Amino acid sequence: MSEPLLRIENLTKRFGGFIALDGVSLHVAEGERLGVIGPNGAGKSTLTNCITGLLRPEGGSVHFAGSDVTALPAHARARLGLARSFQLPRPFHSMTLAENLAIPRDYAARHDPPDPRELLTRLGLGAKADALPRSLTQIELRKLELARALAAQPRLLICDEAMAGLSHSEVDDMLGVLLVLNDSGIAILMIEHIMRAVMRFSQRIVVLDAGRKIAEGAPSDILRDKEVERAYLGA
Repeated sequence: MSEPLLRIENLTKRFGGFIALDGVSLHVAEGERLGVIGPNGAGKSTLTNCITGLLRPEGGSVHFAGSDVTALPAHARARLGLARSFQLPRPFHSMTLAENLAIPRDYAARHDPPDPRELLTRLGLGAKADALPRSLTQIELRKLELARALAAQPRLLICDEAMAGLSHSEVDDMLGVLLVLNDSGIAILMIEHIMRAVMRFSQRIVVLDAGRKIAEGAPSDILRDKEVERAYLGA
């Protein structure tokens, strides 16, 4: 079996006496679509921050593209091809959409940086390349957030609740965008509360609860898992 693109082993993160992650292990293969779900407080955001380097774990390791990146800062991981979108888009409001993409392109892209306007066009925002973010709708802001992550040329894209607050049709639109990106060779780790989106998108799902991994498998298996049912619905 070949080395996965991302491999996390026994990741542990504490905030004082609170254990946010308790020995979590998972992997993402090249080009895979992995969903990570769990109730509020399960540790999903902490996991994302430990993977991308915003937080340093107390135990365990993060390996990406064959290298141990546990001690690397976030910008160094981005240059290796590990990018994320944020749950709440925070674009540079005084810059145009194209200028927003120029920053990750210039500072994090690995090679042959993509043209911001071409990237915006891929996501349906080409006509607004010279507009400011305040002119965008909610789904356009989400697409801009994805575009900023893609400007760094990721091998793995972590999507942190990219569909929160979107309508049913907008969720379908975003799913279509993510599937096209995956078809281009980008592995995607999706953290999402909208279950129909996760089930439709994911090839495999990891379930967290209270900082622990309680289940892992195909979407159809996760739906039938009794421990997952208890985590979401109670005993």
